[in-house]
Amino acid sequence: MNKHDYALSRRGFCLCCLSGATFAATGGWLTPAEVFAAAKSLVVQIREAAAAADITTTKLRGGISALSGSGGNMGVLVGEDGKLLVDAGITATRPRIEKALADLGPQPLKHLINSHWHFDHTDGNEWLNSEGAMIMAHPNSLKHLTVATRVEDWDFDFPASPKGALPTMLMKGDEKTLKHNGQTVALKYYGPAHTDSDISVFFQEANVVHVADTFWNGVYPFIDYSTGGSIDGQIQAAEANVKMVDDQTIVIPGHGEIGNKKDLIAWRDMLVGIRENVAKLKKDGRSVEETIAAKPTAKWDPVFGNWAISPALFTRLAYEGV
Repeated sequence: MNKHDYALSRRGFCLCCLSGATFAATGGWLTPAEVFAAAKSLVVQIREAAAAADITTTKLRGGISALSGSGGNMGVLVGEDGKLLVDAGITATRPRIEKALADLGPQPLKHLINSHWHFDHTDGNEWLNSEGAMIMAHPNSLKHLTVATRVEDWDFDFPASPKGALPTMLMKGDEKTLKHNGQTVALKYYGPAHTDSDISVFFQEANVVHVADTFWNGVYPFIDYSTGGSIDGQIQAAEANVKMVDDQTIVIPGHGEIGNKKDLIAWRDMLVGIRENVAKLKKDGRSVEETIAAKPTAKWDPVFGNWAISPALFTRLAYEGV
Protein backbone atom coordinates (compact mmCIF):
# COMPACT_ATOMS: atom_id res chain seq x y z
CA MET A 1 0.00 0.00 0.00
CA ASN A 2 1.48 3.34 -1.02
CA LYS A 3 1.03 6.67 0.73
CA HIS A 4 -1.83 7.67 -1.54
CA ASP A 5 -3.74 4.46 -0.85
CA TYR A 6 -3.21 4.84 2.88
CA ALA A 7 -4.55 8.37 2.95
CA LEU A 8 -7.71 7.19 1.26
CA SER A 9 -8.35 3.89 2.97
CA ARG A 10 -7.46 4.35 6.62
CA ARG A 11 -10.28 6.79 7.33
CA GLY A 12 -13.16 4.37 6.98
CA PHE A 13 -15.19 6.18 4.31
CA CYS A 14 -14.70 3.95 1.26
CA LEU A 15 -12.71 6.61 -0.58
CA CYS A 16 -10.13 4.05 -1.65
CA CYS A 17 -12.89 2.24 -3.53
CA LEU A 18 -14.36 5.56 -4.64
CA SER A 19 -11.09 6.69 -6.15
CA GLY A 20 -10.64 3.35 -7.86
CA ALA A 21 -14.03 3.74 -9.53
CA THR A 22 -13.08 7.26 -10.57
CA PHE A 23 -9.80 5.99 -12.03
CA ALA A 24 -11.71 3.76 -14.39
CA ALA A 25 -13.77 6.69 -15.62
CA THR A 26 -11.01 9.28 -15.90
CA GLY A 27 -7.90 7.27 -16.68
CA GLY A 28 -6.05 8.73 -13.71
CA TRP A 29 -6.11 8.88 -9.91
CA LEU A 30 -7.85 11.80 -8.26
CA THR A 31 -6.62 13.27 -5.01
CA PRO A 32 -9.05 13.07 -2.06
CA ALA A 33 -9.84 16.76 -2.51
CA GLU A 34 -10.55 16.25 -6.22
CA VAL A 35 -12.82 13.33 -5.43
CA PHE A 36 -14.79 15.45 -2.97
CA ALA A 37 -14.88 18.37 -5.39
CA ALA A 38 -17.10 16.29 -7.66
CA ALA A 39 -19.77 17.10 -5.11
CA LYS A 40 -22.93 16.47 -7.07
CA SER A 41 -21.94 12.91 -7.94
CA LEU A 42 -20.17 12.08 -4.69
CA VAL A 43 -23.19 10.56 -2.97
CA VAL A 44 -23.85 8.26 -5.93
CA GLN A 45 -20.16 7.38 -6.20
CA ILE A 46 -19.92 6.50 -2.51
CA ARG A 47 -22.94 4.23 -2.75
CA GLU A 48 -21.52 2.50 -5.82
CA ALA A 49 -18.05 2.17 -4.30
CA ALA A 50 -19.54 0.64 -1.16
CA ALA A 51 -20.53 -2.38 -3.23
CA ALA A 52 -16.88 -3.46 -3.18
CA ALA A 53 -15.87 -2.08 0.22
CA ASP A 54 -14.34 -4.31 2.86
CA ILE A 55 -15.75 -4.22 6.37
CA THR A 56 -13.26 -4.16 9.24
CA THR A 57 -14.34 -5.28 12.71
CA THR A 58 -12.58 -3.88 15.77
CA LYS A 59 -13.55 -5.55 19.06
CA LEU A 60 -13.52 -3.09 21.95
CA ARG A 61 -14.89 -4.24 25.32
CA GLY A 62 -18.14 -5.07 27.08
CA GLY A 63 -19.45 -6.91 24.02
CA ILE A 64 -19.01 -3.79 21.88
CA SER A 65 -17.32 -3.70 18.48
CA ALA A 66 -16.89 -1.12 15.73
CA LEU A 67 -17.45 -1.84 12.04
CA SER A 68 -15.71 0.44 9.54
CA GLY A 69 -15.76 0.61 5.77
CA SER A 70 -19.45 1.29 5.07
CA GLY A 71 -19.89 5.04 5.26
CA GLY A 72 -19.68 6.13 8.89
CA ASN A 73 -18.30 3.87 11.59
CA MET A 74 -20.92 1.54 13.05
CA GLY A 75 -21.10 0.43 16.67
CA VAL A 76 -22.39 -3.03 17.65
CA LEU A 77 -23.38 -4.29 21.11
CA VAL A 78 -23.79 -8.08 21.22
CA GLY A 79 -25.35 -10.19 23.96
CA GLU A 80 -28.28 -12.37 25.03
CA ASP A 81 -30.77 -9.57 24.44
CA GLY A 82 -29.79 -9.45 20.77
CA LYS A 83 -27.68 -7.05 18.74
CA LEU A 84 -27.91 -3.29 19.08
CA LEU A 85 -26.36 -1.20 16.30
CA VAL A 86 -25.34 2.43 16.14
CA ASP A 87 -25.68 3.63 12.55
CA ALA A 88 -26.59 1.66 9.47
CA GLY A 89 -23.83 2.11 6.91
CA ILE A 90 -24.51 1.98 3.18
CA THR A 91 -26.88 -0.60 1.73
CA ALA A 92 -24.46 -1.76 -0.96
CA THR A 93 -22.22 -3.25 1.75
CA ARG A 94 -25.08 -5.36 3.14
CA PRO A 95 -23.54 -8.80 2.40
CA ARG A 96 -20.30 -7.90 4.18
CA ILE A 97 -22.09 -6.23 7.09
CA GLU A 98 -24.26 -9.33 7.47
CA LYS A 99 -21.14 -11.50 7.57
CA ALA A 100 -19.43 -9.19 10.08
CA LEU A 101 -22.50 -9.28 12.32
CA ALA A 102 -22.79 -13.06 12.02
CA ASP A 103 -19.13 -13.43 12.95
CA LEU A 104 -19.86 -11.54 16.18
CA GLY A 105 -22.51 -14.07 17.20
CA PRO A 106 -25.86 -15.63 16.25
CA GLN A 107 -28.01 -13.16 18.16
CA PRO A 108 -30.78 -11.44 16.17
CA LEU A 109 -30.89 -7.73 15.38
CA LYS A 110 -33.06 -5.87 17.88
CA HIS A 111 -32.22 -2.18 17.85
CA LEU A 112 -30.66 0.36 15.48
CA ILE A 113 -29.80 3.88 16.66
CA ASN A 114 -29.25 6.60 14.05
CA SER A 115 -26.66 9.09 15.31
CA HIS A 116 -27.99 11.65 12.79
CA TRP A 117 -29.77 11.71 9.45
CA HIS A 118 -26.91 11.72 6.89
CA PHE A 119 -27.05 9.01 4.23
CA ASP A 120 -23.71 7.39 5.11
CA HIS A 121 -25.16 6.64 8.57
CA THR A 122 -28.77 5.78 7.60
CA ASP A 123 -28.66 4.28 4.10
CA GLY A 124 -28.93 0.76 5.54
CA ASN A 125 -31.96 1.57 7.70
CA GLU A 126 -34.51 -0.20 5.56
CA TRP A 127 -32.77 -3.56 5.27
CA LEU A 128 -31.76 -3.61 8.93
CA ASN A 129 -35.35 -2.84 9.90
CA SER A 130 -36.50 -5.71 7.65
CA GLU A 131 -34.18 -7.99 9.65
CA GLY A 132 -35.87 -6.99 12.91
CA ALA A 133 -34.09 -3.86 14.12
CA MET A 134 -36.32 -1.18 15.64
CA ILE A 135 -34.93 2.23 14.61
CA MET A 136 -34.34 4.91 17.22
CA ALA A 137 -33.26 8.51 16.58
CA HIS A 138 -33.69 12.17 17.44
CA PRO A 139 -36.89 13.68 15.99
CA ASN A 140 -34.84 15.88 13.66
CA SER A 141 -33.43 12.78 11.97
CA LEU A 142 -36.97 11.65 11.25
CA LYS A 143 -37.79 15.16 10.02
CA HIS A 144 -35.04 15.10 7.39
CA LEU A 145 -35.54 11.48 6.38
CA THR A 146 -39.28 11.94 5.91
CA VAL A 147 -39.02 14.67 3.29
CA ALA A 148 -36.79 15.54 0.36
CA THR A 149 -33.75 17.29 1.84
CA ARG A 150 -31.14 19.33 0.01
CA VAL A 151 -27.52 19.67 1.16
CA GLU A 152 -26.21 22.79 -0.58
CA ASP A 153 -22.52 22.15 -0.04
CA TRP A 154 -22.92 18.74 -1.69
CA ASP A 155 -25.22 20.19 -4.38
CA PHE A 156 -27.38 17.13 -3.80
CA ASP A 157 -31.09 16.54 -3.18
CA PHE A 158 -31.90 13.51 -1.05
CA PRO A 159 -35.37 12.03 -1.66
CA ALA A 160 -37.63 11.11 1.20
CA SER A 161 -36.76 7.71 2.66
CA PRO A 162 -39.16 4.77 2.32
CA LYS A 163 -41.38 3.98 5.28
CA GLY A 164 -39.30 1.00 6.37
CA ALA A 165 -36.21 3.20 6.72
CA LEU A 166 -37.81 5.72 9.08
CA PRO A 167 -37.15 5.80 12.84
CA THR A 168 -40.20 4.78 14.84
CA MET A 169 -38.81 5.23 18.37
CA LEU A 170 -37.89 8.86 19.00
CA MET A 171 -36.16 10.66 21.82
CA LYS A 172 -38.47 12.77 23.97
CA GLY A 173 -36.33 15.59 25.23
CA ASP A 174 -32.56 15.72 25.04
CA GLU A 175 -31.79 12.40 26.75
CA LYS A 176 -32.97 8.80 26.61
CA THR A 177 -31.69 5.72 28.43
CA LEU A 178 -32.28 2.05 27.78
CA LYS A 179 -30.88 -1.20 29.15
CA HIS A 180 -29.50 -3.80 26.75
CA ASN A 181 -27.12 -6.72 27.25
CA GLY A 182 -26.11 -5.50 30.70
CA GLN A 183 -25.23 -2.03 29.44
CA THR A 184 -26.87 1.24 30.30
CA VAL A 185 -27.14 2.86 26.89
CA ALA A 186 -27.44 6.63 27.26
CA LEU A 187 -28.48 8.74 24.27
CA LYS A 188 -27.88 12.49 24.46
CA TYR A 189 -28.75 15.24 21.98
CA TYR A 190 -26.03 17.80 21.29
CA GLY A 191 -28.21 20.53 19.88
CA PRO A 192 -27.26 21.83 16.43
CA ALA A 193 -23.69 20.65 15.74
CA HIS A 194 -22.62 18.77 12.59
CA THR A 195 -26.35 18.81 11.72
CA ASP A 196 -29.38 19.60 13.89
CA SER A 197 -29.93 15.89 14.62
CA ASP A 198 -26.69 14.65 16.24
CA ILE A 199 -26.75 12.41 19.31
CA SER A 200 -24.10 10.53 21.29
CA VAL A 201 -24.56 6.91 22.40
CA PHE A 202 -22.72 6.06 25.63
CA PHE A 203 -22.36 2.46 26.80
CA GLN A 204 -21.80 3.37 30.40
CA GLU A 205 -20.59 0.15 32.06
CA ALA A 206 -18.11 -0.48 29.26
CA ASN A 207 -17.08 3.21 29.15
CA VAL A 208 -17.39 3.24 25.36
CA VAL A 209 -19.07 6.10 23.52
CA HIS A 210 -20.08 6.55 19.88
CA VAL A 211 -20.03 10.28 19.09
CA ALA A 212 -20.54 9.94 15.31
CA ASP A 213 -19.84 13.01 13.18
CA THR A 214 -19.25 15.34 16.10
CA PHE A 215 -15.74 13.81 15.91
CA TRP A 216 -13.78 12.94 12.75
CA ASN A 217 -10.56 11.49 14.12
CA GLY A 218 -7.51 12.88 12.34
CA VAL A 219 -9.37 14.58 9.47
CA TYR A 220 -11.21 17.82 8.79
CA PRO A 221 -14.99 17.42 8.97
CA PHE A 222 -17.86 18.26 6.70
CA ILE A 223 -20.36 20.62 8.35
CA ASP A 224 -23.92 20.59 7.03
CA TYR A 225 -25.21 24.15 7.21
CA SER A 226 -28.27 23.15 5.18
CA THR A 227 -29.68 21.12 8.05
CA GLY A 228 -28.63 23.12 11.07
CA GLY A 229 -24.90 22.49 11.39
CA SER A 230 -22.27 25.18 11.96
CA ILE A 231 -18.66 25.61 12.98
CA ASP A 232 -19.79 26.98 16.34
CA GLY A 233 -22.12 24.03 16.87
CA GLN A 234 -19.33 21.63 15.94
CA ILE A 235 -17.10 23.29 18.54
CA GLN A 236 -19.80 23.14 21.21
CA ALA A 237 -20.24 19.42 20.55
CA ALA A 238 -16.46 18.95 20.74
CA GLU A 239 -16.43 20.66 24.14
CA ALA A 240 -19.28 18.44 25.31
CA ASN A 241 -17.40 15.33 24.19
CA VAL A 242 -14.24 16.30 26.09
CA LYS A 243 -16.30 16.82 29.26
CA MET A 244 -18.21 13.56 28.76
CA VAL A 245 -15.21 11.20 28.74
CA ASP A 246 -12.31 10.24 30.99
CA ASP A 247 -8.84 8.92 30.19
CA GLN A 248 -10.12 5.33 29.94
CA THR A 249 -13.06 6.02 27.60
CA ILE A 250 -12.97 4.39 24.16
CA VAL A 251 -14.37 6.82 21.58
CA ILE A 252 -15.92 5.67 18.29
CA PRO A 253 -15.81 8.57 15.82
CA GLY A 254 -18.09 9.03 12.84
CA HIS A 255 -15.04 8.72 10.59
CA GLY A 256 -11.45 7.80 11.31
CA GLU A 257 -9.78 5.44 13.72
CA ILE A 258 -10.99 4.58 17.22
CA GLY A 259 -9.96 7.39 19.57
CA ASN A 260 -9.70 8.56 23.15
CA LYS A 261 -9.86 11.73 25.22
CA LYS A 262 -6.49 12.95 23.96
CA ASP A 263 -7.78 12.70 20.39
CA LEU A 264 -10.95 14.58 21.31
CA ILE A 265 -8.90 17.40 22.84
CA ALA A 266 -6.70 17.68 19.75
CA TRP A 267 -9.82 17.78 17.56
CA ARG A 268 -11.45 20.45 19.74
CA ASP A 269 -8.33 22.58 19.77
CA MET A 270 -8.05 22.35 15.98
CA LEU A 271 -11.63 23.51 15.49
CA VAL A 272 -11.22 26.41 17.91
CA GLY A 273 -7.90 27.51 16.42
CA ILE A 274 -9.11 27.49 12.83
CA ARG A 275 -12.33 29.25 13.72
CA GLU A 276 -10.35 32.03 15.42
CA ASN A 277 -8.01 32.41 12.45
CA VAL A 278 -10.81 32.47 9.88
CA ALA A 279 -12.96 34.85 11.94
CA LYS A 280 -10.09 37.33 12.22
CA LEU A 281 -9.45 37.28 8.49
CA LYS A 282 -13.15 37.71 7.72
CA LYS A 283 -13.43 40.57 10.22
CA ASP A 284 -10.48 42.24 8.48
CA GLY A 285 -12.50 42.23 5.27
CA ARG A 286 -10.88 39.28 3.50
CA SER A 287 -13.04 37.48 0.95
CA VAL A 288 -13.39 33.72 1.21
CA GLU A 289 -10.80 33.25 -1.55
CA GLU A 290 -8.40 35.65 0.17
CA THR A 291 -8.97 33.81 3.44
CA ILE A 292 -8.15 30.49 1.80
CA ALA A 293 -5.01 31.99 0.29
CA ALA A 294 -3.90 33.11 3.77
CA LYS A 295 -3.84 29.42 4.84
CA PRO A 296 -5.49 29.76 8.26
CA THR A 297 -5.38 25.97 8.66
CA ALA A 298 -1.64 25.57 7.97
CA LYS A 299 -0.73 24.65 11.56
CA TRP A 300 -3.10 21.67 11.50
CA ASP A 301 -2.88 20.56 7.86
CA PRO A 302 -0.14 17.92 8.39
CA VAL A 303 -2.46 16.01 10.73
CA PHE A 304 -5.99 16.82 9.55
CA GLY A 305 -5.58 17.93 5.94
CA ASN A 306 -4.88 14.68 4.13
CA TRP A 307 -8.36 13.41 3.37
CA ALA A 308 -11.46 14.30 1.38
CA ILE A 309 -12.18 17.56 3.24
CA SER A 310 -9.25 19.63 2.02
CA PRO A 311 -7.85 22.62 3.94
CA ALA A 312 -9.46 24.91 1.35
CA LEU A 313 -12.87 23.28 1.67
CA PHE A 314 -12.79 23.29 5.46
CA THR A 315 -11.75 26.97 5.39
CA ARG A 316 -14.83 27.66 3.26
CA LEU A 317 -17.03 25.81 5.73
CA ALA A 318 -15.58 27.73 8.67
CA TYR A 319 -15.87 31.05 6.79
CA GLU A 320 -19.56 30.36 6.17
CA GLY A 321 -20.25 30.27 9.89
CA VAL A 322 -18.19 33.12 11.39
